[in-house]
Amino acid sequence: MAASELYTKFARVWIPDPEEVWKSAELLKDYKPGDKVLLLHLEEGKDLEYHLDPKTKELPHLRNPDILVGENDLTALSYLHEPAVLHNLRVRFIDSKLIYTYCGIVLVAINPYEQLPIYGEDIINAYSGQNMGDMDPHIFAVAEEAYKQMARDERNQSIIVSGESGAGKTVSAKYAMRYFATVSGSASEANVEEKVLASNPIMESIGNAKTTRNDNSSRFGKYIEIGFDKRYRIIGANMRTYLLEKSRVVFQAEEERNYHIFYQLCASAKLPEFKMLRLGNADNFNYTKQGGSPVIEGVDDAKEMAHTRQACTLLGISESHQMGIFRILAGILHLGNVGFTSRDADSCTIPPKHEPLCIFCELMGVDYEEMCHWLCHRKLATATETYIKPISKLQATNARDALAKHIYAKLFNWIVDNVNQALHSAVKQHSFIGVLDIYGFETFEINSFEQFCINYANEKLQQQFNMHVFKLEQEEYMKEQIPWTLIDFYDNQPCINLIESKLGILDLLDEECKMPKGTDDTWAQKLYNTHLNKCALFEKPRLSNKAFIIQHFADKVEYQCEGFLEKNKDTVFEEQIKVLKSSKFKMLPELFQDDEKAISPTSATSSGRTPLTRTPAKPTKGRPGQMAKEHKKTVGHQFRNSLHLLMETLNATTPHYVRCIKPNDFKFPFTFDEKRAVQQLRACGVLETIRISAAGFPSRWTYQEFFSRYRVLMKQKDVLSDRKQTCKNVLEKLILDKDKYQFGKTKIFFRAGQVAYLEKLRADKLRAACIRIQKTIRGWLLRKKYLRMRKAAITMQRYVRGYQARCYAKFLRRTKAATIIQKYWRMYVVRRRYKIRRAATIVLQSYLRGFLARNRYRKILREHKAVIIQKRVRGWLARTHYKRSMHAIIYLQCCFRRMMAKRELKKLKIEARSVERYKKLHIGMENKIMQLQRKVDEQNKDYKCLVEKLTNLEGIYNSETEKLRSDLERLQLSEEEAKVATGRVLSLQEEIAKLRKDLEQTRSEKKCIEEHADRYKQETEQLVSNLKEENTLLKQEKEALNHRIVQQAKEMTETMEKKLVEETKQLELDLNDERLRYQNLLNEFSRLEERYDDLKEEMTLMVHVPKPGHKRTDSTHSSNESEYIFSSEIAEMEDIPSRTEEPSEKKVPLDMSLFLKLQKRVTELEQEKQVMQDELDRKEEQVLRSKAKEEERPQIRGAELEYESLKRQELESENKKLKNELNELRKALSEKSAPEVTAPGAPAYRVLMEQLTSVSEELDVRKEEVLILRSQLVSQKEAIQPKNTMTDSTILLEDVQKMKDKGEIAQAYIGLKETNRLLESQLQSQKRSHENEAEALRGEIQSLKEENNRQQQLLAQNLQLPPEARIEASLQHEITRLTNENLYFEELYADDPKKYQSYRISLYKRMIDLMEQLEKQDKTVRKLKKQLKVFAKKIGELEVGQMENISPGQIIDEPIRPVNIPRKEKDFQGMLEYKKEDEQKLVKNLILELKPRGVAVNLIPGLPAYILFMCVRHADYLNDDQKVRSLLTSTINSIKKVLKKRGDDFETVSFWLSNTCRFLHCLKQYSGEEGFMKHNTSRQNEHCLTNFDLAEYRQVLSDLAIQIYQQLVRVLENILQPMIVSGMLEHETIQGVSGVKPTGLRKRTSSIADEGTYTLDSILRQLNSFHSVMCQHGMDPELIKQVVKQMFYIIGAITLNNLLLRKDMCSWSKGMQIRYNVSQLEEWLRDKNLMNSGAKETLEPLIQAAQLLQVKKKTDDDAEAICSMCNALTTAQIVKVLNLYTPVNEFEERVSVSFIRTIQMRLRDRKDSPQLLMDAKHIFPVTFPFNPSSLALETIQIPASLGLGFISRV
Repeated sequence: MAASELYTKFARVWIPDPEEVWKSAELLKDYKPGDKVLLLHLEEGKDLEYHLDPKTKELPHLRNPDILVGENDLTALSYLHEPAVLHNLRVRFIDSKLIYTYCGIVLVAINPYEQLPIYGEDIINAYSGQNMGDMDPHIFAVAEEAYKQMARDERNQSIIVSGESGAGKTVSAKYAMRYFATVSGSASEANVEEKVLASNPIMESIGNAKTTRNDNSSRFGKYIEIGFDKRYRIIGANMRTYLLEKSRVVFQAEEERNYHIFYQLCASAKLPEFKMLRLGNADNFNYTKQGGSPVIEGVDDAKEMAHTRQACTLLGISESHQMGIFRILAGILHLGNVGFTSRDADSCTIPPKHEPLCIFCELMGVDYEEMCHWLCHRKLATATETYIKPISKLQATNARDALAKHIYAKLFNWIVDNVNQALHSAVKQHSFIGVLDIYGFETFEINSFEQFCINYANEKLQQQFNMHVFKLEQEEYMKEQIPWTLIDFYDNQPCINLIESKLGILDLLDEECKMPKGTDDTWAQKLYNTHLNKCALFEKPRLSNKAFIIQHFADKVEYQCEGFLEKNKDTVFEEQIKVLKSSKFKMLPELFQDDEKAISPTSATSSGRTPLTRTPAKPTKGRPGQMAKEHKKTVGHQFRNSLHLLMETLNATTPHYVRCIKPNDFKFPFTFDEKRAVQQLRACGVLETIRISAAGFPSRWTYQEFFSRYRVLMKQKDVLSDRKQTCKNVLEKLILDKDKYQFGKTKIFFRAGQVAYLEKLRADKLRAACIRIQKTIRGWLLRKKYLRMRKAAITMQRYVRGYQARCYAKFLRRTKAATIIQKYWRMYVVRRRYKIRRAATIVLQSYLRGFLARNRYRKILREHKAVIIQKRVRGWLARTHYKRSMHAIIYLQCCFRRMMAKRELKKLKIEARSVERYKKLHIGMENKIMQLQRKVDEQNKDYKCLVEKLTNLEGIYNSETEKLRSDLERLQLSEEEAKVATGRVLSLQEEIAKLRKDLEQTRSEKKCIEEHADRYKQETEQLVSNLKEENTLLKQEKEALNHRIVQQAKEMTETMEKKLVEETKQLELDLNDERLRYQNLLNEFSRLEERYDDLKEEMTLMVHVPKPGHKRTDSTHSSNESEYIFSSEIAEMEDIPSRTEEPSEKKVPLDMSLFLKLQKRVTELEQEKQVMQDELDRKEEQVLRSKAKEEERPQIRGAELEYESLKRQELESENKKLKNELNELRKALSEKSAPEVTAPGAPAYRVLMEQLTSVSEELDVRKEEVLILRSQLVSQKEAIQPKNTMTDSTILLEDVQKMKDKGEIAQAYIGLKETNRLLESQLQSQKRSHENEAEALRGEIQSLKEENNRQQQLLAQNLQLPPEARIEASLQHEITRLTNENLYFEELYADDPKKYQSYRISLYKRMIDLMEQLEKQDKTVRKLKKQLKVFAKKIGELEVGQMENISPGQIIDEPIRPVNIPRKEKDFQGMLEYKKEDEQKLVKNLILELKPRGVAVNLIPGLPAYILFMCVRHADYLNDDQKVRSLLTSTINSIKKVLKKRGDDFETVSFWLSNTCRFLHCLKQYSGEEGFMKHNTSRQNEHCLTNFDLAEYRQVLSDLAIQIYQQLVRVLENILQPMIVSGMLEHETIQGVSGVKPTGLRKRTSSIADEGTYTLDSILRQLNSFHSVMCQHGMDPELIKQVVKQMFYIIGAITLNNLLLRKDMCSWSKGMQIRYNVSQLEEWLRDKNLMNSGAKETLEPLIQAAQLLQVKKKTDDDAEAICSMCNALTTAQIVKVLNLYTPVNEFEERVSVSFIRTIQMRLRDRKDSPQLLMDAKHIFPVTFPFNPSSLALETIQIPASLGLGFISRV
């Protein structure tokens, strides 16, 4: 394919960048061949001219389509190159928070520096048994693949974990071992898997340390072989270590620590057992303070020490050995504090009694003087003599440090030896899985001997890795028959040869170490002379003569030669070692014993090792000379040998690779440094894997997947029935260059970039289709919009024009109306003005004339009546003064009283604030208001009286004025006389002046009185208004208080109801939790019990029976469950009668004691539940107390009706007693009478039987009559029900509360009185009528009693009559009775003909019924007589035959036995009799050998349970407690045995669960307890147990049913689990919705249904099978619902868990598939009427997850909708689904990181479990609701097919 086709405009490429390593850009124009510059547009918005390399002319790397970004496997990328790999890892790590990614066969693990919830046991169960490509990348997937290949191919496996320090190697190896320990389990009870895991904390404490890059860096390499037996269960382990960093013991760089164990010791120094070590703070010791960082944040060294000691104990390291280890470690610390002082340049000394050295010698048990001497001296041996030479201070310090390192290395090896001994197993190892945790490629500023060895080991591992990858590629091509050429890959054999070949670096180093005066400089010169300019991989630095450079596969590394010889020699003075060997401390010499097996390269020897496919055998003893020779081996030589052994091991196994990547150097969580990541990717070989894959055909598709994905690129005519030929034809058209692809047998192989090209074509085709669809739809939408707009415009125009016309017409009408209005208005204005002026003139005239007349009148009045006015006024003034004084006194009293009343009012207001006080006083307040109202009325009356008095005074004044006028006239007449008497005039004038003064004074007083009256009136009105306002306020307060009371009552009711609901829910949850704990205990007990039995049987049969084979069970099960699977040989041995070691009776007390304890616990729980229930009932009673008052009113006739019912019951009991007496009489006659009398042919026997039969028939007739009378009484009771009256006190109270004013209260009070009177009259009348009716009923009862006595007398008389006369007498009596009754009712209903007519009709019906009964009885009598004659003849013939065959002597000796006549079914008592010795036979035939698929299918559901209960009934009838106990115990043990043998058969488990529940229900139904006898018939109540209370055994059976239910759930899970993921997730129920994406090397399971693929229909068919089997076995409906709920929970949990662990399943189309599948399951529930079983609710998390995949995920509103919708999912699950959401097509969008953060912020307050996966193993607590049976025990027939002929019905 030409570059011009790919490098087009808008194509995206990667260009190098110094900061980000690679940067994305977009082409701005098409590339043409010959262009030297590319115009690019960067993502940050800048344009760039990218110049191509003129030499290579290589174009930049193309970027993969967005749909491929974030894939699980890097090999699924179309363009395989470094920037694509880096970008894919960054997107998965940063955006999706996924730390694992596949790169072909390699798992790339990026350290998140954060604890993630993806390593729990639920995750382990989810990955167990799954294919590696089906699940998201995980360390558990690699471990499962290794485990599966070991079991399938029977080949040993290795997991190689490598990476830089701090990349997470140790953690990855630890999780891999945890996976093996959890999935496989151990083959013994020693818990080997726990010991394997316990070795981790020990090795971490002594081999890990804090570095600048990692807080828990492994400073050694280790290879752990986990051994498995033939059943692939862990039996042991073995550990090999490599290159311990001993220099860390004596030196630590800045910000680093020594090994953890030293700091753990210092942190635990205060413990009593550590006081002898004389330790302190870590800063006090030279070996622990050099790094300056003694504490790791978040790590408690004291707690870690406790974990280390606990692990040592678990591995069998005794306390004495542990203390010995700590003594040696403490001695090393004290040794580091030993100081030296120089005497001269060549000698030194130690101060006397030097405390650190004293402590060291004391702890090590060596002599102080001797150790002090050899620390400062050394021994030199020559051929002739030996010299002791002092050493310098520097040499002494180095010798001290060398001794410390040597001691620590020996101790390290000793601990590894002991760990291996603890993990060693005596069982032969069948296979193993090795986990290699080894250092990755390292390069620092200063690289020394350790880095050289590490990089050498990585060169070897990289070579093995390259060869393995190349081999897999070659095998794949050959398998698919693809022609292949040799792929050029990097072979690092030259680098390895440079290091390890003859005259290589290591060889020259060893040679220099043997030289007497060899130095690092001379060794460097030898290196230069040997390899410089001769080997291209070896270089010399320009500025140094003491260093060399090696070109490794990852990078160039410069090594400093200083210290190489010293570290390679690992020299320790022999004299110091001898001092230590002579120690009194026994453990110390053990460390320095010569070892004969190669434990690690740090040990002194390296002998041979046994083959790696077996566990190490015992070491072979070598010769002393050989050991001395081996002792001289250098560290480099030892390391090379151990590395060769390791490579041999790896080459003999199938390797699995884990490459750990360190994302940044600052340990920031989820922070990705591109530079550091690229360095490590280059170093760990991931990019080499990519290069090898890209060199061939990296993209591979099956033909079906290719067809499904690229069907859109094909035309209809191109599609053929042969998918392979179709794909070939299409590819030839799409890709013209045939070298770009190859056709294999099952796959199509593509070169790099071809899938991206096909994706581009597919996207273009889909985009063109989308554009066409959009064009058509948009045109249609716009056309519809245009038509709507046009229609709307026309409608709007019509309405607007009409509106305008109406407005114009309205304007014309208004104009005309305005003109008329103006005319009339102007006329009105003028006319009104005229009338006003005329009226004003008239008024002025009238007022003026009146004023003149009044003036004249006043003048006459003053002059004429002055004297009279004085007289009247003076009297009035005296009276007024008196009244005013009295009024003032009264007014003062009122003011004082008002003041006191206000004070009282304030007090009352304060008291009125409480609701109770107000309720008590509101009636009194109303009374006070009424009193105040009356006072106001009285004051108004007084005011009216004063006004009347004023009007009287005015009248008197007017009359006096008239008199004055008359006097004035007389005075005028006597004017003449006045002239005469002039003198008298002056005196009169004086008197008039006085009168005027008095008049003025009177007027002023009048004015004052009027003002006072007005003021008083105003004050009165103000007081009244104030009182009214107060009254209204009080009413408002009253209303508010009433409203508040009602509101509070409502709130309290709601609160109480909510509390009741919450408490009820909490009680139910607590009960379910307690029930679940109890059932889990039962499950664990049954497991341990079965395990005990298995072990005992294995021990018994170990000699005779070979060990059964074992295959790995379904991976979801732990080994504990798989231990219970036995072969058929063992199953058959269980039934051998010779095994009589322990009879079953001996096991009963043990079992029963435990069961009784459990029962006691359950009883206590039930008591607690009852207490809680009582409390709940009390609260409900408090809430419903008001309603209960109505219900407490007794019914008037209740007592009498109860009395009648009791009488009827007494009559019925008397009849029953009589019947029982007759039956007993019959039995007594048949058993005790003489044979000749009771013989069937005897006349006395026949007469007596006939009499008894007639009596029983008569009793049946009387019983029917009693029933008829009862129905009549009930109808009469319904007819005389008392009528409801309005006496409900609550209604009256509500009416009173609604009344506000005093008038309403008064009216209500009057109405209440009338109502009470009416009710009293009604009650009296009803009482009288009820008394009359009661008297009538008493009379009827008395008559019934007399009738009953008469019937009894007649019955006694009839018994003495012959049968014919007896029947006639009974008929005659019946006719007489009916006649009397007819006459009685005729008199009774004489006044009411309708009632009489209805009575006659009922009477006729009764007569007809009696006639029919009589006919039936006649027929029955005739039939029985015929049968009796036939039987009599047969009996006679038999007796004659027997008498002929029997001699007279025999007749005398043997009594004559009565012949057994077949009885009716009703004679059976529902019991089964068996002999004691037949019990085992009964259990064997009924339980052990009963096959549900065979005989049991055609039986009555629950028949074995009924048979067993009937046998128990008979044992109870016999009062044989031993028989009852033995039968029940045998039954329980036999059911357990059957389930143990055939526990994996669903039908068997379902059958015995159903029968166990039915047996339990029978024990309850017939226990005699009232609570269980409600639904029994009278006959069933007769079958109740009489002698024994089997409540304890009911509890035992209930526990057994729980265990069977749990086993049934496990069987269901085993059957359903393989179907669920395939049917619910992988299979495309709706074909064509999901698109198939490239999958890379790890092929996942195809979604296209094959023959062996499970579909949703498979699940539904299995569910139908389960349901039909349970219904066929007669399982209780409630129990079926619980089973279905558990099944649906398993389906939902497993589906959701796999969805959360599979990125390829989290897409929109998969959400649609899941919702469709769930709807099909819901439809199945509807068809089976199981929607109320709670099964649908268990699918709610899965439904919400599917909805989450389909909803919009962009805006804040979408986030709010998601948070409210997904209430059944946890926050972790929601975030996980959003992170995993992957678009299948380019038209979908990924979920942005900001949106996910928004979801997390909104859900941060939600309190839910942090667990990611649902617990698929969770079993809901089961209950067994009581379900009584209507089946009569006496009707049950026992089929002959059961082989129970030895039991008989009783």
